[in-house]
Amino acid sequence: MKKYSDLEYLALPKGKKFLYKTASFFASIPVALKNLVLKIGRFFKEFFQSIGNELSDIFLTFKNGDWKTRLSFLFMGFGSIARGQILRGLLFLLFELVFIFYMIFAGAHWMSMLPSLGKVGPHEEYSEVLDSYTTVYGDNSFKILLYGVLTVFFIIAFIYTWRVNIKQNKIAQEITASGKKLKSGKDDLRSLVDDQFHRTLLALPLTGILIFTVMPIIFMILVAFTNYDGTHDGYNNALFTWVGLKNFNTMLSWSGGGNVYSATFGEVLAWTLIWAFFATFTNYFLGMFVAMMINKKGIKMKKVWRTILVLTIAIPQFISLLYVSKMFAKNGIVNGLLLRLGWIKQAIDFWGSTAHNAILPRMMVIIINIWIGIPYLMLIATGILMNIPQDLYESSRIDGANAWQQYTKITLPYMLFITGPYLLTSFTSNMNNFNVIYLLTGGAPINAAASTAAGSVGYTDLLITWLFKITTGAGAQYYMASVIGILVFAVVAVISLIVYNALPSIKNEEDFQ
Repeated sequence: MKKYSDLEYLALPKGKKFLYKTASFFASIPVALKNLVLKIGRFFKEFFQSIGNELSDIFLTFKNGDWKTRLSFLFMGFGSIARGQILRGLLFLLFELVFIFYMIFAGAHWMSMLPSLGKVGPHEEYSEVLDSYTTVYGDNSFKILLYGVLTVFFIIAFIYTWRVNIKQNKIAQEITASGKKLKSGKDDLRSLVDDQFHRTLLALPLTGILIFTVMPIIFMILVAFTNYDGTHDGYNNALFTWVGLKNFNTMLSWSGGGNVYSATFGEVLAWTLIWAFFATFTNYFLGMFVAMMINKKGIKMKKVWRTILVLTIAIPQFISLLYVSKMFAKNGIVNGLLLRLGWIKQAIDFWGSTAHNAILPRMMVIIINIWIGIPYLMLIATGILMNIPQDLYESSRIDGANAWQQYTKITLPYMLFITGPYLLTSFTSNMNNFNVIYLLTGGAPINAAASTAAGSVGYTDLLITWLFKITTGAGAQYYMASVIGILVFAVVAVISLIVYNALPSIKNEEDFQ
């Protein structure tokens, strides 16, 4: 592709400018992917280097440490207690005792069961008291996996704390050797509410993120490597076990007859990306247009128009979307009105009961999503438009710029610069927009070609609604839903990283300052 200098680019016609920008964008994708791979490579290189540095430091600390430091390798906090830092040493020692107690009475059991996820499932045993066979429940695979993950996290926390204990002893030994005074327990407590107060504040949120966000994600990822489903629930019906990469092979393989998931995944992914694109940019530009119209000089009752639009947000989507779904049904208000007026001879199948009418329901969900999304963008755009310096518009009018030129050269660049990160997050959230699709169509019309392979998949189903269908019912396929979740994360992560690094607000952060 020919590259133009700045002066050559300015001399190009508008059509060629657009084509040049489009070609430049697609040409930059391989470079962006290459840079991403290089960044990942540098990350792993630095990661392994840091591990090597840590191991080397641990070895040198033990080699050069005194007897107090060396005993701290075995008894956490011993060096701190021996040097007069009682509170710090007791906390380290208490954590070690809790860890040992947990591993002896629970952790070791869960770790030993983790490779198998259970050995004894539900089975029939004869009861002499009842004189009949009764079901006896054995191990619980779900609980084994959950507590196994918890134990792994606890072990990692112990290793990290042990390393901090070693570092603290090394620092304390160096301070003592230099003749300086070590911090006392009072100094440590005072530090927690003074110069280290940020750590005190972040301790609880970080713990919450680890327990309620990171651990469930890791648990979900591990489920993808098991056969956890409705018939292998891990306790009541049968145990589930590790199956390795079998589920990923099933999802991505193009062979297997009626069990092919890859075609269905590709089709649903394509529609999800199309939906996310239109749902994001139609709301964005139309919401901006509405905000510009309301903010225009001469428009009366601006507060009234804004209030009417905001009412759309105030009504819960669960109510409004279900109501709209009934309005456009075959026997709904819209069809009834059109039939009475004589505009149509038979009811329009807006939601598509057959695959032959799949385009109309897809268009309908995009149009109705505009009605839902415009008020949000209108509010965001209103605040941004009010902050654009009016001198820019006055200067452009003096130079002879028309309304379209003012929009393309002043308003739109300013909006894109400010709202670039929002556009990215909006695109991501629309890929996972469960409410609009499920409450309007439920995924209909059914894709009969894919229903035998991956549940009752519909032509308007997004990946998130397909995932929901897979995990409901007696034949719930939790393992396949987990695989889909991982693949969705991979797709969204790649798109987000590429677009985020290409955003003007990231590349040219100082342009509008």
